[in-house]
Amino acid sequence: MNTAYDQIIDIDHIASFESKEHMTDIIALAEAENSKPAHQDKKRTLLLAIDVQHDFMEGIGSLAVPGSTDDVKRLTQWMYRNMESLTHVICSLDCHSRMQIFHPAWWMDKEGRHPQPFTIIRFDDVANGTWKVVNGETERSLEYLGNLKSGNKKELLIWPYHCLEGTFGAKLESEFTKMLYFHAAARQTTPTLVYKGQNPYTEMYGIIRAEYDREQYVNYTVLDAVAAYDAIYIAGEASSHCVLASAEQILEHYAGQPEMTSRITLLEDCMSPIDGFEDSTNRQFKLLQERYGIQIKKSTDIIL
Repeated sequence: MNTAYDQIIDIDHIASFESKEHMTDIIALAEAENSKPAHQDKKRTLLLAIDVQHDFMEGIGSLAVPGSTDDVKRLTQWMYRNMESLTHVICSLDCHSRMQIFHPAWWMDKEGRHPQPFTIIRFDDVANGTWKVVNGETERSLEYLGNLKSGNKKELLIWPYHCLEGTFGAKLESEFTKMLYFHAAARQTTPTLVYKGQNPYTEMYGIIRAEYDREQYVNYTVLDAVAAYDAIYIAGEASSHCVLASAEQILEHYAGQPEMTSRITLLEDCMSPIDGFEDSTNRQFKLLQERYGIQIKKSTDIIL
């Protein structure tokens, strides 16, 4: 390409309040490349970028993931190197309100105090009155907690307020956004943005479905879209939660179809876990590799 990487990305401004997007300039640079349109790709490749948002960025985010700054640097470098071969990008975005079951505002103890972030709340804690539901939705909350336990899901963890709809924290990280739209303009395509996590009664780590919800919502649009690509690369934040859950959900849906699951590669150096979940995340990824035949590689080892 004629455009240099540092004409698009300012690595010193990754995960920074100082980043300036200047999208008009970025798009003009991309259009001047006269690249092959994405719809002409014979081998169709997809990047599934999970929750590359400000609130997960170290130094600026309310739920910062250690290592996220370097993850974005490596991911944008990978996108740049593979610009002519990367067909499409799907981005998931956490999108929450203040009053959701995993936020402090939902709960109160006997002294009228909200739980601190990273408090675990279990079914018995609510049944015995240790925690009560502020908005009166006790029955619905107990239903959720009971199903987490019976379904062997992650326990309910109270998170710091994050990705509140309309806030800076909910936006895609600014430097990543520049590369996203450079790719879109250069390859004459449009990225797909998938919002998740808006149901107040449940946590939705994965892009496909919630941990538990009465409606049993499944995002078949994304599942069908993923299946249309010859190679799928997954990156984002955090590897321990939203990336892992998204990969698991896609793989479970296509279980028994190794011709599909073997197309999936995790970009292990473009994702990081939340502190304390490093070992469990590695174990889970290895299980997925053994069970479904996915690949786990560094972005620097992959040229499309």
